[in-house]
Amino acid sequence: MIEIAGQTYALSDPLVIAALALMGVLALILLLLVWAVRAASRSAASVGPLAQQMGLLAQQIQHLGDGQAQLRGGLQTVSDTQANAQTQVIQTVESRLATVQQQMQERLSDNALRSARSLAEMQERVKEALHGSSAKTTTSLTQLQERLATIDRAQDNITKLSGDVLSLQDILSNKQTRGAFGEIQLRDILAKALPPDSYTWQPTLSNGKRADCLIHLPNPPGPIVIDSKFPLEAYEALRRAKTDADLKQAVAQMKTAVIKHITDISEKYILDGETADGALMFLPSEAVYAELHANFPELVRRGFDARVWIVSPTTCMATLNTMRAILKDARMREQAGAIRKTLKQLHRDVELVVTRVGKLDTHFRQAREDLDGIGTAAERAGKRAARLDSFDFAELSPEEEAAVTLSRPKP
Repeated sequence: MIEIAGQTYALSDPLVIAALALMGVLALILLLLVWAVRAASRSAASVGPLAQQMGLLAQQIQHLGDGQAQLRGGLQTVSDTQANAQTQVIQTVESRLATVQQQMQERLSDNALRSARSLAEMQERVKEALHGSSAKTTTSLTQLQERLATIDRAQDNITKLSGDVLSLQDILSNKQTRGAFGEIQLRDILAKALPPDSYTWQPTLSNGKRADCLIHLPNPPGPIVIDSKFPLEAYEALRRAKTDADLKQAVAQMKTAVIKHITDISEKYILDGETADGALMFLPSEAVYAELHANFPELVRRGFDARVWIVSPTTCMATLNTMRAILKDARMREQAGAIRKTLKQLHRDVELVVTRVGKLDTHFRQAREDLDGIGTAAERAGKRAARLDSFDFAELSPEEEAAVTLSRPKP
């Protein structure tokens, strides 16, 4: 940068470069003058030409001075132009900066309003979410309390059931109580399947033996006995067996106990001419029934041979339903005479109803005829009243003088 007369010029400016070049030329000229003076001192012979050259050089210097003045004026014009341009640029920049600042302020105001609205909406959403979460939490806690109460009740039931299971184990461990348990289960099944008068509990047979239950079936097949005292000790030993020796011993014990029970039922409760040609051995457990049919089929066949039918609670219900059908058919045959008598009485009642309906129809027909006669008489009376009202005393026709006769109902 070069500062001239208070103005600063850049070295890259073309005017500055031209001015520097002119100054370089002037310096070169001065060097040439110095060289010429020295040359003049050396050679006096060349003074004349040198004077001419000096005149020319003075003219060139004059021209250079004029050019420098013109250059100075150009530089001043450029400086003024640059100053005006800078002023315009500064004014334009300031105007644009003001516009940009205004726009920025407007945008910042809009952004602030949007942020405030967004923050308010977010606060509302957060409030709603918190309210919904509080409601859901309250509902969940209520449901949790209800479920905990249900769990407490279930725990109480489990505790009670555990006590009942222990009581059931105590019952099944005693032979007498186990027999009473099987009898109670059999009583419940019989009460659901058969009428109360179709069976007897604890009957004594002619041989002095007392059966658990006797079902009064008609001949054939005749009354049939159900025994509910099954030996469960062998089955429990079979389930507890862990070694092969224990299992073998439990299997032998199971076979011996079941065969003995089948033999006892066959000998005690199958009596010719008194009971049916067979008896039922009731098992109070489906597991024992399944065990016999799955692993001891020979015992089931032994029962078939001895005419002792092994039944579980499910198969016993099916058998009793079949017996109920047999009892219903037998009672229908017993009541056949009473049914025929009742049908004859019903037929007679129907005939009486038909006769009385005929008599009632006759009464209705006579009443209808009387109503028709009354209607005719009313019509004639109306005609006569009209004639009297019009002072028409002409003689009545014989048809009009005829009286209306009402029929009497036949007894």
